[in-house]
Amino acid sequence: MTVEREIPLSEAEIAVHWREEGYFSPPPKFIGQANASDPSIVDRYAEDRFPDCFTEYAELLSWDSYWHTVLDTSDPPFWKWFTGGRLNASYNCVDRHLAKDRNKAALIWVAEPENEPDAVITYQELYRRVNEFAALLRDYCGVRTGDRVTFHLPMVPELPVAMLACARLGAIHSEVFGGFSGTACGGRMADSGSRILVTMDGYYRNGQLADHKAKADEAVAEAAKQGQQVDKVLVFRRHRDRYSSPTPMVEGRDVFVDDILPEFRGRVVEPVSMPAEAPLFLMYTSGTTGKPKGCQHSTGGYLAYVAGTSKYYQDIHPQDTYWCCADIGWITGHSYIVYGPLALGTTTVLFEGAPTHPDAGRCWRIAERLGVTIFHTAPTTIRMLRKLGPEEPARYNYHFKHMTTVGEPIEPEVWRWYHRVVGKGEAVVVDTWWQTENGGFLGATLPALQPMKPGSCGPGVLGVYPVIYDEDGNTVEPGSGRAGNMCIRNPWPGIFQTIWGQPERFVDTYFRKYCRDPESKDWRDWPYFAGDGAVQAEDGYFRILGRVDDVINVAGHRLGTKELESASLTVEEIAEAAAVPVIDETRGRAVEMYVSLKPGQQPGKAVADKVSAAIDREIGKIARPKHVWIVSDMPKTRSGKIMRRVIAGISNFADVGDVSTLANPEIVDDIRHHVQSQKVDLGEVPRELSAQEADEIKAFGQEG
Repeated sequence: MTVEREIPLSEAEIAVHWREEGYFSPPPKFIGQANASDPSIVDRYAEDRFPDCFTEYAELLSWDSYWHTVLDTSDPPFWKWFTGGRLNASYNCVDRHLAKDRNKAALIWVAEPENEPDAVITYQELYRRVNEFAALLRDYCGVRTGDRVTFHLPMVPELPVAMLACARLGAIHSEVFGGFSGTACGGRMADSGSRILVTMDGYYRNGQLADHKAKADEAVAEAAKQGQQVDKVLVFRRHRDRYSSPTPMVEGRDVFVDDILPEFRGRVVEPVSMPAEAPLFLMYTSGTTGKPKGCQHSTGGYLAYVAGTSKYYQDIHPQDTYWCCADIGWITGHSYIVYGPLALGTTTVLFEGAPTHPDAGRCWRIAERLGVTIFHTAPTTIRMLRKLGPEEPARYNYHFKHMTTVGEPIEPEVWRWYHRVVGKGEAVVVDTWWQTENGGFLGATLPALQPMKPGSCGPGVLGVYPVIYDEDGNTVEPGSGRAGNMCIRNPWPGIFQTIWGQPERFVDTYFRKYCRDPESKDWRDWPYFAGDGAVQAEDGYFRILGRVDDVINVAGHRLGTKELESASLTVEEIAEAAAVPVIDETRGRAVEMYVSLKPGQQPGKAVADKVSAAIDREIGKIARPKHVWIVSDMPKTRSGKIMRRVIAGISNFADVGDVSTLANPEIVDDIRHHVQSQKVDLGEVPRELSAQEADEIKAFGQEG
């Protein structure tokens, strides 16, 4: 019997209909070699040992001088970790490994063209390159400690070299994702006050050599428009023997790095000893409204946190060959391609191109050839590989011990394919939840000690104490079946320090909502508001439901997009799914589903009906979609994320916004014609949206 709920839903509460999944145990072989196999580690990071528990992470690093205060709470919520301590991030990632491992591969770079040889960079070679580029930045560009330097670089070895060179000087680096436009780069330069841009003439993506230098001119123009002068543009050449861009160099401003680098051959730059709380880098979020947020990450706290989580949650050992198939232009790449793995002295793989080029077997060929032991990627990539090559992993003789997912919740059906087919049943899967602002993982399972559960990121990580609050700040109890706002009750070393130049926005966005006493200097009074909806099972595991802003309110029922999409993916024919809101005169909002099919499957009403039936079965009739649109592909970013705001705009006959950063902008017109023509045939006449409705649709599905 169904009992109608009489208590009205709070704004934080999302209808939850998830079926609890069963547990998967880690293989005994993995447990035997794991960094975290002793159950006492959980007790060491219990709340009664906070914040001193994090000295264990800090002691993974080499310090010039030790801290006198583990956590300084004197200016909440601008927390300072390991105050009084001094260190250099470049030294920790390069120099200290030379005595033992100078001839070991630090980076293995794989070009997209398969006929191009790998570039293997040893720790000794990395040391040389970092020092020479640091000397160039200091002596040719005049970069000093505290200056900001912007990179607009693709996935090439020059990017981690440039990052570590800035860290060596105590300069603050700001990498802009290579797929972003020059205008986006210029806006970030203006915000950070950067006068140096490091870029590249071109790079390969999906078989094409893209003109990247053209974006540099756009960036400089946009920065100037916003009042920031750019003095120098340093251009790396993708091919050393030729210039790969038709865009001319600007005399007096632009210079080829390899033309001037010989002047600094053999130079050694002593690493600048930096206070632990000194900024290491800025990472800009995309932003839903207003200008992007420049998340400022510290040196000591951040580096300790990514080293510790890399060791215990990624289970990285120095002898591993580790591949995070993400882009360094995102926080995942900073933390878990560059700083975390290199701080631990392992071999980290960089891949230039698209994971499905020239076919869906490319990742598995790379893994087999390089002997990759740890694989790390996003659910978007996993879904893409499952769609295009569901049987491909079985063709290759690679063996992962560990696989990570990152970036968004992973649907249980996709998780099972990842575990069974990609991992061949031999690997643990660590599903993680965290954000650009967080520096490193916040929710995940300790791979040897806590069982895996498809669709759930697990409990809070070591030393992090999550909680779900409703709108009134009341705790939503585990196992209640109710959802609410995901929050963290305590600071942690990887948390960002502030929004660059906008401290008020930092407080208002992340801490004001649940702050119990604005005058308090007790960290317990300043919970961190993540902006994600979540539900916690009785076992303490969290399931992330997506951004609170991405909930679809249908007749007062707040439906989580991830739940709708997960239900759709239980249909055999479906490869990808995206749920969006459509303005509905009767119900306020209705759900529309966009789905793409696995290869060989034929579109038709029968498939659409299966999707509707699956949502009815898994969630209920209230969630039944108004339409199910079968499309050939989804509009996606270069990193594989489906741009839900674009298809939400199409469904509502609204502006789809800027599509220049999409990997496949051509698909937008195809989808628009397919969907809107059918809507008109069905008598759904477009109407002008109110300003509030237009803002809602525009913001839906935006990142951070």
